[in-house]
Amino acid sequence: VNINGSVGRGSAAVDLNAIPTSAIGSVQVLRDGASAQYGSDAIAGVINVLLREADSGGQVSVRYGAHVTEPEGLDRSDFDGETVTVGGWAGFGLTENGFLTISAEWSDRQETNRAGLDPRQQYVHNVDGELLDVFSGELDPRETSFDRLNHRYGNGPAENLSAFVNAGIDLDAGWEIYGFAGYQDRESNTAGFYRRSMDALLEVEFSDRPDVGRSPPRNLIEIYPDGFLPLIQGDVTDFSLNGGLRGNLAGWDADFSATFGSNELDYTIINTLNASLGPASPTEFDAGALAFEQLVLNADFTQSFDTLLPGVTTVSFGAEFRDESFEITAGEEASYIQGGYRGIEGVNFFPEQDPEGDGVGFAAGSQVFAGFTPQSAIDESRDAIGIYADVEWEPNDQTLLSAAIRFEDYSDFGDTFDGKLAGRYDFTDAFAVRGAVSTGFRAPSLQQQFFTASSTNFIDGVPFEVGTFPATSPAAVALGGGQLQPEESTSYSIGTVITPTPDWFITIDAYRIDIEDQIFLTENLGGAAVVQALQDAGIEGIQRVRFFQNGIETETTGVDVVSRYDFDLGEWGEFGLTAALNWSEVEVTSVPENEVVPDLTLFSRDRRLTFEEAAPETKLVLSGDWAYKAADVNLRATRFGDVVDPSNNPDNDFTLDAEWIIDASVDVEVTEQISVGVGADNLLDQYPRLTPANQSFNGIFPYSTRSPYGFAGRFLYARASYSW
Repeated sequence: VNINGSVGRGSAAVDLNAIPTSAIGSVQVLRDGASAQYGSDAIAGVINVLLREADSGGQVSVRYGAHVTEPEGLDRSDFDGETVTVGGWAGFGLTENGFLTISAEWSDRQETNRAGLDPRQQYVHNVDGELLDVFSGELDPRETSFDRLNHRYGNGPAENLSAFVNAGIDLDAGWEIYGFAGYQDRESNTAGFYRRSMDALLEVEFSDRPDVGRSPPRNLIEIYPDGFLPLIQGDVTDFSLNGGLRGNLAGWDADFSATFGSNELDYTIINTLNASLGPASPTEFDAGALAFEQLVLNADFTQSFDTLLPGVTTVSFGAEFRDESFEITAGEEASYIQGGYRGIEGVNFFPEQDPEGDGVGFAAGSQVFAGFTPQSAIDESRDAIGIYADVEWEPNDQTLLSAAIRFEDYSDFGDTFDGKLAGRYDFTDAFAVRGAVSTGFRAPSLQQQFFTASSTNFIDGVPFEVGTFPATSPAAVALGGGQLQPEESTSYSIGTVITPTPDWFITIDAYRIDIEDQIFLTENLGGAAVVQALQDAGIEGIQRVRFFQNGIETETTGVDVVSRYDFDLGEWGEFGLTAALNWSEVEVTSVPENEVVPDLTLFSRDRRLTFEEAAPETKLVLSGDWAYKAADVNLRATRFGDVVDPSNNPDNDFTLDAEWIIDASVDVEVTEQISVGVGADNLLDQYPRLTPANQSFNGIFPYSTRSPYGFAGRFLYARASYSW
């Protein structure tokens, strides 16, 4: 679950990279809201990935690429992000009437780094027990030899292995047995902030303002005399298994299936320490794990009739049972405890800098990511039952009308009922209109309901709990939280399909999606009023709280336009032009207020603007593809509209201007079996504008993470494939 400040904060995302590209046969996109047919999460439509079905043939491909770039404003050239990808598929006959398709992909990506040089002082002298003033100008000689590219800002290294098996066998009497299995293992890491050598000392020792308070030391020069860059290493294991039987049952097309999926994310924190354990601290920690499992049983039935109504009527209905669980496993004790280390006099504790005379406890937990505590460990589950019915009526060759209803009952929050009406009318073979209206829902995920990540901070020697708490926890309830409810939506769409000639088509679709009770993660709530509210509820020792809550309302309005024209150039081959435009606008129309502490900000200004302005309102794609003899040439230009990188202080908002990104590739069939090619993504090496100096952390983070095309720069690659 994403609890950071990026776009998508509060969501539990799906990783489509778990499916190897070579395993995909085709992709279907249903644009309309479809909760009435598919249930939760189909508010804006459905993406259906159809796996490859092949009983013979195969292909093996390899691709190598790297970023070859000159980062704007950094006065250097970078060659990094080297990526090797090897993948392929093979089809086999399975008995006389079946198929078995095996697909796999392995990739190894090296890190990219677009961090700027760190201009800050790294060391503090210690001469006869006296600290030299940071601003005295008397610098440690190591300052001149220190590698100031000490942060990492970009893509982390990642090694990924994924495989899929898809199979089907035709049985007697028109029945078929089918199934698939998938596996993925990914190892990657991401970097935190660099801990300087001087972070082994109290921040108050570097300030002439004692009122700024004390920040617990985060480094131990006995372990890292030059500082360190802590890394969060994630190991993801994903597994899926499906089996089904489909055929004709008493005149109905019947489909029965069972699907199981599991995902586990294990955290290991490396190149770090728990400063509160003192010089004996380990430098690597098992920080715990997150796990999610889901079992889905489906039964679906469909039959077409020509006697119910004039024309053809197709009736579908079915039922679904879903059971899912979410688990947090605690890390090793050393990854989260407060060890009580107070420092060594003359090394990182100086009585004259600490009039209280007993030092300040060093920061607890493994630096950059403290392990999950036993209090954070949970194992929760729920189940849901859904039933649906869908009717499509074609009274004539020009008209299609459909209606669907779905009822779902969840064991945690209750039930929901949704419906959909849709239609299409073909005025001529070249012009048709379509439209739909539907209601939808998204059930609160188990992650949103139960994710817990708390840490213990010592303030004046007193332990306080700070962190993310479940919505139904006593701390959240005391501040107005409670059982999460489903997000509810109403969707409208209308569009047209125009085919002026057999070689030219145009689609135009407009939509509006209103969402109520949208789930969000509150701000980090603290202060005297919060502590008092917690104490009034009998809760002691908790200083800061955040939790998931319903209440955001949004309106999304947009238009999609897609057009393609194919030219037959005779002996010069075939040429196709495609243009696609999306305009969409999101408006946050309502934000909840806290009834317990009325002045509390639950959803800040920068969160609102992240919804409204942190993604481009317009995106235009122009592409051309030319097939000439054995060559395929592709050129694509994408214009991303401007976005705002928001702040709670309006004076710190800044805009990333609209930009064109050019991609190009050329592939050549050397023989009927061998193909080679080269290409470039972001051919012109475009970068977003530099982040203003007062918001770039001393120039260390020069680009905004809100850039819709990233900030990795030009990527060049070569590829080859062999087919049989």
